[in-house]
Amino acid sequence: MAEPILEIRNLKTGFVTESGIVKALDGVSITIEKGQVVCLVGESGSGKSVTSLNVMRLSDYDGGIVLEGEILFHGEDLVKKSQEDMRKIRGSKIAMIFQEPMNALNPVFTVGDQIAETLRLHKGMSKEEAQRKAVEMLRKVGIPEPEIRAKQYPHEMSGGMCQRVVIAMALVCRPELVIADEPTTALDVTVQAQILDLLRELQSELHTSILLITHDMGVAAEMADRIAVMYAGTIVEEGTVEEIFSQPHHPYTIGLLNSIPGFEGQRGTELYTIKGSIPSLANLPTGCRFHPRCPFATDKCRAEEPSLLEIGSGRRAACWYAEEVALKAKEQGAVIVSGKGE
Repeated sequence: MAEPILEIRNLKTGFVTESGIVKALDGVSITIEKGQVVCLVGESGSGKSVTSLNVMRLSDYDGGIVLEGEILFHGEDLVKKSQEDMRKIRGSKIAMIFQEPMNALNPVFTVGDQIAETLRLHKGMSKEEAQRKAVEMLRKVGIPEPEIRAKQYPHEMSGGMCQRVVIAMALVCRPELVIADEPTTALDVTVQAQILDLLRELQSELHTSILLITHDMGVAAEMADRIAVMYAGTIVEEGTVEEIFSQPHHPYTIGLLNSIPGFEGQRGTELYTIKGSIPSLANLPTGCRFHPRCPFATDKCRAEEPSLLEIGSGRRAACWYAEEVALKAKEQGAVIVSGKGE
């Protein structure tokens, strides 16, 4: 196993409100190695974006606090860093591609100036050199006529182009880790495919590690080396993309896979949905937090919460009956076989 770039260990966080601390994450652990793409998947409200904001320490500005755990970047705990130290890391060593490109860009500055500012801040470049590098980066991310586009404002560009600008800004300092938070959600299908292709090409060229956050299992299949499935503020299953797609062990993972439209065995049938919704961390059910929605739940599931346990080399699942659930799902034809690049 290669030395990890990022290790999140038993991270428990919350937000300070007038009524007290509201839990956000409850024991999240993720490891990312150099050059690896790890996808964090789950429904909206499962805690994916909060995880990314905690790594960047941006949640601090919204009343977020770390209650327990570590966020180790090359062995240094980011939790213990001051905001002044984090400003030197953000954009330089760890960069983020935000979900809404129009909200991530400043409307009163040209896109070229915004990319150049990153270089001047972290690399100490002159204004002229930074502008030249900004144009080069716009060309690298596939924006036509980059010399002209660099002088334009965000409102003069399409959503797809703005997302490319955000990617250029994130990668221009060649960071070791990029966090991409739903980078294709607001884009049409054709542009989504282009953005994913671009991320793959740049990741391969720059050897950058990526933490990709998505609710789309199809995107995870295309991009990931490993997948971590998140539910109600914690990881419930983890494994390689091939393992997760060919033999999922957690009922929630199986539900996510069966909710994908258009896969073999799903065409011409009613789209599968997971009944119910994600519970609030302020009001979790007893036992396994997924049991109210689980078709395999037993009395033990309702009474005792399972830990995230090893079920094979590098495989983990938080289910009392992981092996039995996987077998039942396979017998019922519920398992979808897919994988990266297929």
